[in-house]
Amino acid sequence: MSRIALVDDDRNILTSVSMTLEAEGYDVETYNDGQAAFDAFTKRLPDMAVLDIKMPRMDGMELLQKLRQKTAMPVIFLTSKDDEIDEVLGLRMGADDYVKKPFSQRLLVERIRALLRRQEAISTGEVATTEDTKVMVRGSLEMDPLRHAVMWKGRDVTLTVTEFLLLQALAQRPGFVKSRDQLMDVAYDDQVYVDDRTIDSHIKRLRKKMRSVDEEFSAIETLYGIGYRYNEE
Repeated sequence: MSRIALVDDDRNILTSVSMTLEAEGYDVETYNDGQAAFDAFTKRLPDMAVLDIKMPRMDGMELLQKLRQKTAMPVIFLTSKDDEIDEVLGLRMGADDYVKKPFSQRLLVERIRALLRRQEAISTGEVATTEDTKVMVRGSLEMDPLRHAVMWKGRDVTLTVTEFLLLQALAQRPGFVKSRDQLMDVAYDDQVYVDDRTIDSHIKRLRKKMRSVDEEFSAIETLYGIGYRYNEE
């Protein structure tokens, strides 16, 4: 049973969403501020966190920043309809997805299910018979899907589930262009819609992480109006 942490200062959301998730078979932990959640996470990490952005004591952005220093577990942000800047910033900081308030609880469940399914496939090797699970070496890049491990020039790079899937999709065919729609299909279920900006934000975050171990990293090329391409060095 997957453990999901739900962090929001709106008690109505905590109650209603936790009931929905528990009915789906998840073990749910609820927290009404970021600090309480962080204190609990230092003792035991959940399998996934769903975070509100605006909370007392420690907001969702600060909590995400602290989490990304120690874990790549999937994180979904809950944002209000006017928080476009926060959505983009959250994705650049390492969130895997966001859902706007007011939201369909069914949509949230589908996004949670999609991310957990990908996380499980990576960690357990469920898809070990496919091409996607073989260790892949592309120049300075080495990716091991079964261990969710990425190395660039011999240095470890920690990626979220979504970042890993996007890099893998690009690196599998160096020199070939992947459109944003194709990358959406890689990272999300067909039932989940995301816009171009979401993919762009993930790519920016991915580049930033690669450049944290190599300032000269330039293997991911943007083709404006078309998509992205991985160029093997």
